[in-house]
Amino acid sequence: MAVLLRRWRGLLVLNLMVVTGFMIFWTKCKSRSIINTEQGLPVQTRKDSNLTSQGSRDSQETVLKRLSFLEEVVYRQLNGLSRSLGLIEGYEGRGKGGLAATLSPDEQVKAKDLGEKYGYNAYLSQKISLDRSLPDFRPSKCKELTYRKDLPQISLIFIFVNEALSVILRSVHSAVNHTPAHLLKEIILVDDDSDDDQLKGPLEEYVNKRYPGLVKIVRNKKREGLIRARIEGWKAATGEVTGFFDAHVEFTPSWAEPVLSRIKENRKRIILPSIDNIKQDTFELVPYGDSGHGYNWELWCMYISPPKEWWDAGDVSAPIRTPAMIGCSFVVNRKFFGEIGLLDPGMDVYGAENIELGIKVWLCGGSMEVLPCSRVAHIERRKKPYHNNIGYFARRNSLRVAEVWMDDYKSHVYMAWNIPMEDHGIDIGDISQRVALRKSMNCKSFQWYLDNVYPEMRNYNNTLFYGELRNNKASNLCIDQGEKENHTAILYPCHGETPQLARYTKEGFLYLGSLGSTKLTEDTRCIVDDKNSRFPQLLNCEKITNVRQKSWHFFQNDSIVNVDTGRCLEVIPTKGGFGFELLLQSCTGQKWNIKHSIKQGQ
Repeated sequence: MAVLLRRWRGLLVLNLMVVTGFMIFWTKCKSRSIINTEQGLPVQTRKDSNLTSQGSRDSQETVLKRLSFLEEVVYRQLNGLSRSLGLIEGYEGRGKGGLAATLSPDEQVKAKDLGEKYGYNAYLSQKISLDRSLPDFRPSKCKELTYRKDLPQISLIFIFVNEALSVILRSVHSAVNHTPAHLLKEIILVDDDSDDDQLKGPLEEYVNKRYPGLVKIVRNKKREGLIRARIEGWKAATGEVTGFFDAHVEFTPSWAEPVLSRIKENRKRIILPSIDNIKQDTFELVPYGDSGHGYNWELWCMYISPPKEWWDAGDVSAPIRTPAMIGCSFVVNRKFFGEIGLLDPGMDVYGAENIELGIKVWLCGGSMEVLPCSRVAHIERRKKPYHNNIGYFARRNSLRVAEVWMDDYKSHVYMAWNIPMEDHGIDIGDISQRVALRKSMNCKSFQWYLDNVYPEMRNYNNTLFYGELRNNKASNLCIDQGEKENHTAILYPCHGETPQLARYTKEGFLYLGSLGSTKLTEDTRCIVDDKNSRFPQLLNCEKITNVRQKSWHFFQNDSIVNVDTGRCLEVIPTKGGFGFELLLQSCTGQKWNIKHSIKQGQ
């Protein structure tokens, strides 16, 4: 019924006319009865009264039938808007109930180019209703909860750049269909300088006619990137609460009430709806399990297990403490978001802004949580719309986070990206305003954050040297982790990526590969001399019980000597491979160098 009522919003005047006509009809009936009484006409007997009541019921049924007919007229007119764009509204179309939709062989040929353009099956999306329903994956207890009536209104902000029109409109339709009307202040579409013609006139005409006064379109004059585009959406918002979403999502019933209730209780909470996955090729909805949102030391986000205390409580409907957010959706009190500095406008495109917000809100008096009782479905695209080399921007943004918020742990970010802490050649921009913001809010230390919010995160403060590990006999080759299943370190032409990230620690351990993330996942493997093999083994360091086998004597520009066997890590010429082979043998005085060092206090 809520969906049907929503369809009337576009033709409010027509509804008012219907109501007015009904009132006139009712008034005339009442006045006629009064006139008959005043003229002294005989009072009806019980039988006559029953006949009159029956007639009244017939009249009401007639009016209701006419209202139903007008409702159908309204729906047909609104449905005509989408049909003119080649789209479908209502309860028809493929992929109903979140099931996988398919294309015929001929349609698959037509769909190929659009799939490559958007990173999902945009052709198939046109065959799926803008109003399709999705299954309710909330825990059963969530469906029994009730919420206060004085919840704040929300402004929903969608960011898009060259998104498929059908996907944007399905995001809007599902938001309108599944957000109570009295809670939905407005929908703001931020166009980050798209060049797709359908996202100009056709989009504006549709939303203005379909949802007059409800949907605003903000257009950036140049491409700002996701981060600054979200800030522009915040500037345009007037609701007490702002919700930021990718423009390729679908909402599910009762998603809004639990979110707004938590923010009503505490305005300093940032709330993340639980995310389910819409497959990019079939638009099938696949539920994700309960999880928090974490990250590794490159500041790439990832799903993590909820904290132990959440599991111990045994309530799967309870909020999940989360150190950061995946980034595709979050809801926050509009004023509080401004007070803590929004997202960092000095960042480019996207990447690490979601981590910065998580760290910042925890350090500066707020909190962040995932709500299992609120679920939003998201298309995981196989192609991003901004730049092919998004890693460049993510690295730059990550360094800004490290320098502003991470204190003595900023070295971990540099290590993870395998770059020096000084003279790295990356212009991260001016961070003075962000540093001043942190100071003005009297925020806690990053150590407090690791102790209280993200204790699962691994710590690498024991590192002395990190980076490419080269031998003086073959300086163009670096020690590399090679194929993981071989469990053997090898030589490979130097490229500076994480497979060649060596790390020597205060304990004398020599690690190789990308930094680990949480203590629940496997850590970086270390180089081991097991006495039996002439090749250095690359093994899970935590499972090596003989500490001496994984311990090495090393100083820069000197030999690498195993504590247990006394053998050295060395290279010898070979006809195969890259001209040299890495092995363990009696020491001949070969020298090694690890590219970067960490100074005391960095």
